[in-house]
Amino acid sequence: MAKATNTKDDIRRMAKEENVKFLRLMFTDLFGTIKNVEVPISQMDKLLDNKLMFDGSSIDGFVRIEESDMYLYPDLSTWMIFPWSTERGKIARVICEVYTTDGKPFEGDPRNNLIRVLDDMRKAGFTDFNIGPEPEFFLFKMDENGKPTTELNDKGSYFDMAPMDLGENCRREIVLTMEDMGFDVEAAHHEVAPGQHEIDFKYADALTAADNIQTFKLVVKTIARKYGLYATFMPKPLAGINGSGMHLNMSLFHDQGNAFYDAKGDMELSEDAFHFLGGLLKHARSFTAICNPIVNSYKRLVPGYEAPVYVAWSGSNRSPLIRVPNSRGLSTRLELRSVDPAANPYLAIAAVLEAGLDGLRNQLAPREAVDRNIYRMDASERQENHITNLPDTLHNALKDLAADDVMRGAMGEHLFQSFIEAKTLEYDSYRTQVSQWERDQYLELY
Repeated sequence: MAKATNTKDDIRRMAKEENVKFLRLMFTDLFGTIKNVEVPISQMDKLLDNKLMFDGSSIDGFVRIEESDMYLYPDLSTWMIFPWSTERGKIARVICEVYTTDGKPFEGDPRNNLIRVLDDMRKAGFTDFNIGPEPEFFLFKMDENGKPTTELNDKGSYFDMAPMDLGENCRREIVLTMEDMGFDVEAAHHEVAPGQHEIDFKYADALTAADNIQTFKLVVKTIARKYGLYATFMPKPLAGINGSGMHLNMSLFHDQGNAFYDAKGDMELSEDAFHFLGGLLKHARSFTAICNPIVNSYKRLVPGYEAPVYVAWSGSNRSPLIRVPNSRGLSTRLELRSVDPAANPYLAIAAVLEAGLDGLRNQLAPREAVDRNIYRMDASERQENHITNLPDTLHNALKDLAADDVMRGAMGEHLFQSFIEAKTLEYDSYRTQVSQWERDQYLELY
């Protein structure tokens, strides 16, 4: 989806021509949840003059009640009119940045944080960081009360068609709606697990890509409900089948083009590509808490279900954490395969970019590529190849994050402290629960 260059007059004109009656002002909280303030079109001038205020103390990870007043500054390039409408007119959305009352970007806004890291990237001599996401999701049936069940809508598998793929019509409408909204959809298909789907859309600059991921989630959930289905981006909703990932394909650009490409380099990769890769590998365990941010994320990151478990890279197989797809030239990129769709895209992209920039600053060299199937190696073989594991619980991932000053810097102090505190509470809550599995295993045995 190309980035628009809208003026205030453009916005006013489009709103009038399309009979827009409501404005949905969207932003994202600490946990990646989309939030919005909806106002009538009569508030348009107030919005365009950066004078719309909201209560920041009501948003997770923002501020205390005594610091609650916040302003929403619209990013006019994100203006979009939803294809669906009310009886009284259409609804438009604009993504906003959160500002404090003294006119400064709020440090607890994940979108502001990504903008800050991108500014650091430009100071380092690069122009763009492109992201091509591959988000996966499940479709579940809903009960008579409109609540999601654990009953999948089909029994299909990878690339299946109807009648095995019963989500086909829903998926098609998602694609058509996305195209109506300006997305360039590249592919849509049934994924490996029953009820699981993937829709891939064209890469974009990092900020636009994060915005697109959030918009995509909103569209998927909205259209699914029209079909009596519930769409979830929970990484592992059911045991015994593959979980949902959100692979990130990334490429760094400078004035001469793709900084990762060198026709004369090893594998046609530049020194910048290898140093960036070195940074990703060095900080992989640390950014896992950001890219896999919930307890359930670690039910996906286990052997046997295609998700990466080991810190390694390859250009020829899909078992390591990072893969180098075959495309070269402008399409030269690195694919990080651990990220899941529960991640806050603004925080995840900022984290992997900062990890790569650290690799460039310190000229970190990655270890040798691992071109064997790591899942078939035993522990001693992995040790011989210097292959380490990703954290296996949110608790362990948080310990790695807390010990990494570079990742701390990637989040900024406000977001870092809020994230560590909230996720520690989340894990503490989880570990005090007693599951059905435990009762089944132990109640009669002991």
